[in-house]
Amino acid sequence: MKRKGFGFSLPVTAVILVIGFIYFSTVFTFIDRWFSLTSSPGIANAAVFTALALMCVYSYSIAVFRDPGRVPPNYMPDVEDPESPVHEIKRKGGDLRYCQKCSHFKPPRAHHCRVCKRCVLRMDHHCIWINNCVGHTNYKVFFVFVVYAMSACVYSLVLLVGSLTVEPQDEDEEMGSYLRTIYVVSAFVLVPLSIALGVLLGWHVYLSLQNKTTIEYHEGVRAMWLAEKGGQVYKHPYDIGAYENLTLILGPNILSWLCPTSRHIGSGLRFRTAFDSAPVSSETKP
Repeated sequence: MKRKGFGFSLPVTAVILVIGFIYFSTVFTFIDRWFSLTSSPGIANAAVFTALALMCVYSYSIAVFRDPGRVPPNYMPDVEDPESPVHEIKRKGGDLRYCQKCSHFKPPRAHHCRVCKRCVLRMDHHCIWINNCVGHTNYKVFFVFVVYAMSACVYSLVLLVGSLTVEPQDEDEEMGSYLRTIYVVSAFVLVPLSIALGVLLGWHVYLSLQNKTTIEYHEGVRAMWLAEKGGQVYKHPYDIGAYENLTLILGPNILSWLCPTSRHIGSGLRFRTAFDSAPVSSETKP
């Protein structure tokens, strides 16, 4: 997978600082206060949370640095290919998808990003929190990051609440003030973050089950309205069934669904559709 260039980004810096704050407050305040880091439960919880935090950081770094997918400069749609699906062509006028800004043809599901100033394969959206587009090559990694981030926030929140049940022992006034600050700031960070990440995860689970991108969802709303207006029924062309949709996005092996790997995704120039007469591998033709 290609890596993209990276410069300073305030949102990315903020995310890194928040991850660091949550980790240190959870391990050295909540776990230590509730169980003590020298006890077996304390060591076990610290080890589990550290592993969760490491997976969160690792998947986040890949989502930030991995190129979301570029349209090859020599890409040319094969209009004579008998297997070329009809929906690769715009319905109005029958013109091939062409990007005026990039001056090249666009594969199905590719869109031009105004921030990145180029076309992105299977573009979902541009995310300021990773300073990158979420597209073909990093969508799974982004999805996995959200899973780990939400899990870590909920876990930390549980440890925060649990540690509050412990009666303080031999705490001077200065230490008590410091701990109150940690608890208040952590609560203000963890509660809205857990809710926001939970909503975001739910949204992308919904999209993944239907094999849609965020852009395709909004396009589908209009397409459905136009179809109903014409007395027809609209069906998303890339929806091939919930489980098949998940395997195309997360991988064929369910044991690797939460691993930030994307060896199964193919080239991103063509995708299996509900209109294919026979199963076609997600490894697309270049």
